[in-house]
Amino acid sequence: MIKVGDKLPNVTVKVMGKDGPEDIKTDQIFSGKKVVLFAVPGAFTPTCSAAHLPGFVVNYDQIIEKGVDTVACMSVNDVFVMDAWEKDQNAENLLMVADGNADFAEALGLDMDGTGFGMGVRSKRFAMIAEDGVVTALEVDEKGFEKSSAENILSLL
Repeated sequence: MIKVGDKLPNVTVKVMGKDGPEDIKTDQIFSGKKVVLFAVPGAFTPTCSAAHLPGFVVNYDQIIEKGVDTVACMSVNDVFVMDAWEKDQNAENLLMVADGNADFAEALGLDMDGTGFGMGVRSKRFAMIAEDGVVTALEVDEKGFEKSSAENILSLL
């Protein structure tokens, strides 16, 4: 599993662009920037939609005021689901990252087996702060979302 001080792997993920889905390398997201990335097991799932993502939407301005360039939300969903979730949650300020095949989650060592819930391979619930592609803080939740909440990440900035 990735840890504080490690360089993030460079993996291709997807974002929704003006003209449709676009490939983006994680180096493009993190290089030369201070980024808060939080990951959820699934878009539109109860805890993720009711509490986790909304916390980052509500606290976005405070996070940016702490010198963060990008606040990104990642899930192992396709780019169309992430785009719909962004619109549903009024999360236009966030970078919604679709890790559809769990390539980034697996490269981080933060994937989980959700087959028991009919979800296949997913990302664990976590949040990190990275500066120029190097992890400076990492919070992984085994239960709940307190460690990876916007409020906790804000306290670490």
